Amino acid sequence: MTVAKKRADSVTIVQVATRAGVSTATAGRVLGRYGYSSDEIRDRVNQAADELGYRPNRLARGLITGRTQTIGVVAGDISSDFYASAMRGIADVARADGFGAILTNSDENLDLEREAVQLLLEKQVDGLIVSPCDLVESPHLRAALAAQCRVVQIDRVVQDLPADSVTVDNRGAAKDCVGRLLSAGHTRIAFVAELESSDFGDVAQFIAAVATGIVGPQTLYPSWQRLLGYLEAHRDSGVRPDLDLIVRVGAYSVGAAKQAVLDLLALHPARRPTALFAGDGKMSTGAMAAISSLGLTVPDDLSLVCFDDLDWMGFVGGGITAVVQPVHQMGRMAAEFLLSRIAGDESEFRHVVLAAQIAERGSIGPARTPARGRPTEPR
Repeated sequence: MTVAKKRADSVTIVQVATRAGVSTATAGRVLGRYGYSSDEIRDRVNQAADELGYRPNRLARGLITGRTQTIGVVAGDISSDFYASAMRGIADVARADGFGAILTNSDENLDLEREAVQLLLEKQVDGLIVSPCDLVESPHLRAALAAQCRVVQIDRVVQDLPADSVTVDNRGAAKDCVGRLLSAGHTRIAFVAELESSDFGDVAQFIAAVATGIVGPQTLYPSWQRLLGYLEAHRDSGVRPDLDLIVRVGAYSVGAAKQAVLDLLALHPARRPTALFAGDGKMSTGAMAAISSLGLTVPDDLSLVCFDDLDWMGFVGGGITAVVQPVHQMGRMAAEFLLSRIAGDESEFRHVVLAAQIAERGSIGPARTPARGRPTEPR
């Protein structure tokens, strides 16, 4: 076996130093990226490390430097396009700064989120990027901060948590979308969303709270922020929303969303929606599955606007009008904030709300009276 083929984890920094013809301390400075070394010395040490297949022990180095050059990410659902794009932005920034990123998944479950945070802390990550489930207490995140682990929030914000955050203007984007439907003459606009967690109880209680002006949008879950935008668009247009057209699916489920839309489209024609606003990507996919199963077309039979722009939306009929979230930018910014904090930035906490764009396609048509009879799903 040649030296280059030896197991990487058996190669020591002493061997690298010997091959490069430098002291162990010099090799340590080059490979640890601290202290000064000339370009010529750095090239020799790095070449020797490459030839030997040397891999630094991040945990061992962390005992010396106090850092492991890794950050942890707790995503809500790693199977979603949203978190995949956010993670790409995070990884791009981390890699450029010499950091690795460890991705974990909470599956939108608070217990799993706590486990993920504990695991990452045990791995001695230098900081955390989290999409939190608990927007009120989150004691595990407060404990991480108390233990001097830096935290940045993405997509959601915990009330009074002393940490940076990067979110999107869900409320404004939803208001824009629904406003376009109202401008096209629609007064019966259905809203289908997950709406899983709320401090306001049910939808009726939330609407009552909005009417009294006591709802603070900053720490609402994104789907509830989108409902707030839906309600505000109706208010500004002088149209009273129908509570029966606001569907709380209660889970991030394509199947549940499909059934919810089937139920809406089975209403009596006088009560049936002429337009639909889908609250996220899974709701949109379920809605389109229901519409297709009934043999309906968009926008002739039903106008449709979706939150989150998915690949298939550009290929259905004339295309589906959708909210385009700056997800990759959110990931990049969250990583930049975290790395600056790790580097010692002690400035005021930043809470950035990014604007979303509307991809306007051909899924909004004029309001039409729904055909009589009840659409039925083909067998």
